[in-house]
Amino acid sequence: MALLAEPKEPKIVTDTVPGPASRSALQQLAELQDTRATVLAGDYSKSVGNYLADADGNLLLDMYCQIASIPVGYNNARILAAAGSPEMATALANRPALGVFPPKDWAQMLSETLLKVRPAGLDMVFTTAHGSDANEVAFKAALMNYARKRRGVRAFTEEELASVMDNEAPGAPDVAILSFALGFHGRTFGALSATRSKAIHKLDIPAFKWPRAPFPQLQYPLDKYEAENAAEEARCLDALDQILRTNKVPVAAAIIEPIQSEGGDRHASPEFFRGVRRITQEHDVALIVDEVQTGCGATGTFWAHEQWQLPTPPDMVTFSKKMQVAGFFHTREMVPDQTYRNFNTWMGDVPRTLIARAVVEEVAERGLIEQVRETGAYMLAHLRPLAIRYHRVVGNVRGQGTFVAFDCPTPEIRAELLQLMRNEGVNMGGSGELAVRFRPMLTLTKAHVNVFVSRLQSVLNKLYQKHWPV
Repeated sequence: MALLAEPKEPKIVTDTVPGPASRSALQQLAELQDTRATVLAGDYSKSVGNYLADADGNLLLDMYCQIASIPVGYNNARILAAAGSPEMATALANRPALGVFPPKDWAQMLSETLLKVRPAGLDMVFTTAHGSDANEVAFKAALMNYARKRRGVRAFTEEELASVMDNEAPGAPDVAILSFALGFHGRTFGALSATRSKAIHKLDIPAFKWPRAPFPQLQYPLDKYEAENAAEEARCLDALDQILRTNKVPVAAAIIEPIQSEGGDRHASPEFFRGVRRITQEHDVALIVDEVQTGCGATGTFWAHEQWQLPTPPDMVTFSKKMQVAGFFHTREMVPDQTYRNFNTWMGDVPRTLIARAVVEEVAERGLIEQVRETGAYMLAHLRPLAIRYHRVVGNVRGQGTFVAFDCPTPEIRAELLQLMRNEGVNMGGSGELAVRFRPMLTLTKAHVNVFVSRLQSVLNKLYQKHWPV
């Protein structure tokens, strides 16, 4: 396909977004699938760079990017070249069971992609299908490692082998994964038991009785509430330590997000995360860092947890979304002592790994991590004055890199703001009950921020005129 040129600003040709063509496409789809969460019908052949095209011919500046999953732009030239390569054709036509029959160059492919950006101290990688899957398999690795350390070198007993087939101890021991209040880790069974963001995600689904630790609720601006926030983080660390000391069943691992990306864009300080690492180590609890949404550069470092400056690395780091391929990095200790235990047919996906290789190359060659830092600082510098001028709508501006958010006063005001922004040509999303979250591509520039800010001001003026007329 011919490469498209990115426009300088959005183009809206309908009175509202979604327009009639989008609504018609979604009505047809509703006969086949549940479409109640859909926003618009995309035209991905005409989407380009930071702009999402829809079925009506609208072009929206995309600050949401398929729920934080597009790394370097729609129809990126390098990714299109990778998608059209003979190597990709072979991979698509011949999908291997990677755990049994990997391609002859699979090790080289992993070295050129995932291991090229591996977090410090984690030398191995397990590839999976998606973010929930990555967390789920990481849980299994932690649980098997926990049991192995306590069992030692002995073989499984007959009682263990028999009881596990009835889902009973000792073969199926009562051991827990700890997670944090308002965290999100996916929707598969184990991941859902660790998810705490919204009740609707969990209702009607049986769950493991796993513990939940508090996550700090910081106050903003940070410099004004330094003492209060330090006290809040200390409270949460004390609670974590107490849970690990007193929980009714042993805890094998704790999972935490660098930024609670579905629970309201909740942040904590590097000191807090270093405290989490110290406490988990004291209790011999593995630490899993969920970088499904924060990974691949959006916070201004390739992995958000790099900013914590941990004295020792986490035991596992999960990833997906912008990486375009999913899985988790881990230490060699997390490899089970018998084969086929952490296993499935596909064990990842070669085509997605080829796309991930193009992403990693693009990020490095274009210096996109530095661009994210500069653009993110520019964005925050423009949002903070708006929070003063339009304080009835915009509050608690926060962020790292371009991973930015602010809070609205009510869910209704937020929904109205998001719809008005789409009508102005900017696609955005929510997080938690009140947050408006920014999940742009790594290719976002200051020029894009200027386009966004001008339209946000227009929307804020409309909201003020409607709800708080002078």
